[in-house]
Amino acid sequence: MSESLAITKLSDLANPTRFLVLASRVLPWLSAVTALLFATGLYLSFAGEGDYQQGLTVRIMYVHVPAAWLSMMCYTVMALSAIGTLVWRHPLADVAHKTAAPLGAAFTLIALATGSLWGKPMWGTWWVWDARLTSVFVLFLMYLGLIALNRAMDDPGKAARLCAILILVGFVNIPIIKFSVDWWNTLHQPASVIRMGGSSIDASFLRPLLVMALAFTMLFFTLHIAAMRNEIWRRRVSAQRRMAARMAGDKPGLTTEKST
Repeated sequence: MSESLAITKLSDLANPTRFLVLASRVLPWLSAVTALLFATGLYLSFAGEGDYQQGLTVRIMYVHVPAAWLSMMCYTVMALSAIGTLVWRHPLADVAHKTAAPLGAAFTLIALATGSLWGKPMWGTWWVWDARLTSVFVLFLMYLGLIALNRAMDDPGKAARLCAILILVGFVNIPIIKFSVDWWNTLHQPASVIRMGGSSIDASFLRPLLVMALAFTMLFFTLHIAAMRNEIWRRRVSAQRRMAARMAGDKPGLTTEKST
């Protein structure tokens, strides 16, 4: 009984109209929670002392690490949406991965920029072509390519299917990013938050980092739902304009036919 109820709920969400109603109810709460988390996270980030080695530059971590996590999580959301497009033909799946691509590109750019700012005092250079940085840069290019492909094709259905295939093919880069510091010798530090044996970060740094990570995650879901809502509205307006253009194009023919 519960399984059939869950399937019914998912099918309800597949209806764009029901999704718009749900989005209008959820977005104010998501926005409020996101703002509260950012206020708390920023307070904890600036209230704490600097690291004994890195000094105050350690505070870059509170933006860099969550942005890097979100760059991979966003692509994972896109991959799941791509499966929904190709396998289940979910009406909102292509909307989900299309609207997630610009957000993923933004988070990846933030991760690259803050990583460069953090790397200069730590490594003595703005950029090195090691495995982690190179694979993240490739991820950024993949986001840009998907955005360009979506905008270049006039047929939304064909663009959605082609992008879904490319998203799934490109997903191989996500485990490469995650495990690059373990597979290759790089300047980038290995995993220190989620690892076997527990986190290696001191609690005074871990608390604001986790709060900021949660704030960035809530920001992504807030922006993603808002972007999906806007995309649905945009498609409806485009459909109405095409219908109006077809009706306007049919009117002269009907007038000529009556006059003859």
